[in-house]
Amino acid sequence: MRFFEARATAILTIATLVVSGLILLTGSLPWWAVNAGFIPLRVDAAFAAAAHNFAVPMWATPLTATFVHGGVAHVAFNMVMLAFCGLAVERAIGSAGVVVLYVVGAYAAALGHWAFGPHSVAPMIGASGAISAIVGAYALLYGERQAKALGPVPAGVVHVAWLAAAWIGIQLLTGLAGFGSGAPIAIGAHIGGFVAGLILARPLLLWKYRAA
Repeated sequence: MRFFEARATAILTIATLVVSGLILLTGSLPWWAVNAGFIPLRVDAAFAAAAHNFAVPMWATPLTATFVHGGVAHVAFNMVMLAFCGLAVERAIGSAGVVVLYVVGAYAAALGHWAFGPHSVAPMIGASGAISAIVGAYALLYGERQAKALGPVPAGVVHVAWLAAAWIGIQLLTGLAGFGSGAPIAIGAHIGGFVAGLILARPLLLWKYRAA
């Protein structure tokens, strides 16, 4: 499957590049980060009742945050990962499956980020949490080596556990290194998105072929 034949992946990639590029070129990143980024404290009912000045409602920010990036390197790295893994995943689960995976991944990422710091006022921006769901599905669907059963634990469960542990470890290391736009990596968001990808990959694969 070529890039433009993978309609969902192509549209998500191009739309994110365009929107993020315009935000960076116009120098409006601070405004968009605050108004369209996911801020954990906004989940708090008391804070939400006192704050009415945000342009985007809180429930929509896990999605709008995916279109806001902190710099050229930030958006470039994310889009390379989305294009590479999304192309393969869309071949397996179809365009509708990728959209479901991406949207659920975005909200799972926000949930993971909130769990790591529910009172944080720092906005989470970038598509890496949603893309983590694509990466998780890619790792599960295209993993070349299947793990062996570990005592009573089935091989499939061991395989998923190893994938999750490896991804979490990588994110912890990159978080310590401060990779990206100079801001700390949202470790919880990457974990939440990746776990959502692991959970949804096979059900979405079955959904595609049952609907065929």
